[in-house]
Amino acid sequence: MSNFGSKFRQSPAKAPSIVSNAGCGGVCMMSNLWRDEQHPSFIHFISSFLNANSFRLNIVPIAPDFIFNCGGLSVAFVFVTNWDCNNVSPIFSRIQKLKGQFGHLYAVVTLPTKEQNDSFVRSYFEYGMEFGRPTFVPVRDLEMGFEKIVQIAHACGVCKQQDAISKMKVEREKSVQGMDAFIRVVMSIPGIENHDAHALHQTIGSIQALSRASKDYILENTDLSADKAEIISSFFRDKNYYLSPKIN
Repeated sequence: MSNFGSKFRQSPAKAPSIVSNAGCGGVCMMSNLWRDEQHPSFIHFISSFLNANSFRLNIVPIAPDFIFNCGGLSVAFVFVTNWDCNNVSPIFSRIQKLKGQFGHLYAVVTLPTKEQNDSFVRSYFEYGMEFGRPTFVPVRDLEMGFEKIVQIAHACGVCKQQDAISKMKVEREKSVQGMDAFIRVVMSIPGIENHDAHALHQTIGSIQALSRASKDYILENTDLSADKAEIISSFFRDKNYYLSPKIN
């Protein structure tokens, strides 16, 4: 079990919430092997902290120490709670292996002393780590480390959601623009009014489909009169009709 004492601040009576205002919780999967190496009080803090931030905790046999699914995005974490200055090779070997398995991987490293911090900086370059692949997050104690993990997972989830929302907005704008163009074209047909154009858009949807629609099809699928259905059918089929000036 890792050296717990000085690395873990006394847990508050109630774990703070850092993501509830954004309404973006999710699922946290914790490695059962990682859990077994930690002090029970720290696991209790993690559980309380996740609960306060609307995350569901599952203990599972996974390769990283944590995998968060937040906002539809999975983010993996290695959480080094005991930096052994004399045995850093297994840490970097493991991270290098996981880096190739996860598109979003972060390594949080607890470095409470100057000696450990110097060892980490020296080892980082000795083992040829690439900046940002993965991103390393040095912290001073365990509690701060886990708070950083949840903040990172939450931020990644929010970014993912915002990107999805942006795409939906673009699609909605395209849809509105397409409907406006449809309405303008159909209303240019003599005798066709705004209500008729909207009814045709709802049932037929595009100018191309409307140009192929027969009089009978229009009558069966809209509330347009027979005269208007005939006008629309003739407009797209009779060049003498659709090339004639619009009658006001």
